[in-house]
Amino acid sequence: MDKPKQRAIRMRPDLVAMKGYKSPSAPLEVLEQELGRSVHEIIKLDTNENPFGPPPKALEAMQRLDQELSVYPDISSRLLRDGLAEYVGVPAEYILAGAGSDDIITLISRLFLNPGDAIIDCPPTFSVYSLNADWIGARTIKIERREDFSIDADTIEETAIANDAKLLFLCTPNNPDGSLIPEADIERLLELPLVVVVDEAYIEFTNRESFAKRVPVTPNLIVLRTFSKWAGLAGMRVGYGVIPLDIIEHLWKIKQPFNVTAASDAVARACLEEQDLLNEQAQILIGEREKLIEGMRAIDYLDPYPSHTNFVLAKVTDYDVPDIVEFMRSQGILIRHYDKPGLGGYIRISVCKPEHTPLVLGALRRFPHA
Repeated sequence: MDKPKQRAIRMRPDLVAMKGYKSPSAPLEVLEQELGRSVHEIIKLDTNENPFGPPPKALEAMQRLDQELSVYPDISSRLLRDGLAEYVGVPAEYILAGAGSDDIITLISRLFLNPGDAIIDCPPTFSVYSLNADWIGARTIKIERREDFSIDADTIEETAIANDAKLLFLCTPNNPDGSLIPEADIERLLELPLVVVVDEAYIEFTNRESFAKRVPVTPNLIVLRTFSKWAGLAGMRVGYGVIPLDIIEHLWKIKQPFNVTAASDAVARACLEEQDLLNEQAQILIGEREKLIEGMRAIDYLDPYPSHTNFVLAKVTDYDVPDIVEFMRSQGILIRHYDKPGLGGYIRISVCKPEHTPLVLGALRRFPHA
């Protein structure tokens, strides 16, 4: 048999060389096999999911899906956007729904960036901002956060102007530390000649009003929100952006036609009918967050940071982080650690149900004596 002809395969060398995004965790079915424990015995605290899961009406909406799954979903998610307009407090025409807020980040990057253009990123923060720039061949200019994870607004201003940056991404509360960017800093940075993308994935766990209502009167402000954290829909992938009209009209042109599935749309709309329950659960998680912080402060090798999210970041002293993570894993408790520059000595723990907080703290206290 003749050998197949050699053909030129010309992939972009920068994409071939990049690392890409790697999930820090595994699906529950895989974890069952790896840990030798049932799903009900695993306390999964490594990816900031809502431990309460979707509310009852969301599950009921899933059960009612029959013929809807055999037809294409609404290309513009009209009913969902109408519900979000009431929830967020802006007209529906300012809202674009997506397959998670990651989807909206991709669309924004695609609309604004050419190869070689610059974005401003403030690490440590959500890695998807710079990842999207890499996909396009744009430059990510990193303005590192200070030791307390606050942003350096002076340097951001100088750098953005000097490099003619197109986009500035600000995660507030920030992942991975849970800190809020002062409103005055955001307002100051909105004076820059670029688009400021404010990612409010964890806003429901704060007492701060969303920046979303400012979008209609702020032409360079985009606000990102998600159902993954507050509503317990991480597996359904539903996010949305609140976006000025002059920008959103072009995002409509480049989004995938059916980027929100019929199931995701129905379940997200059901969650909007359960706001009282979801807000009550958020308050429970806020209470458990403070218990977790207080308990971690009493453990001599941990120094937790204040948080406005559903997770807590803690600096580790005297011990190797991978050893702590592996010990917790042996107890059926999954927590997050990082191999990124500047975060190697930290662990991040998602807030759990009240009955699990003592188990998590107890395991952390046992670690040095294991």
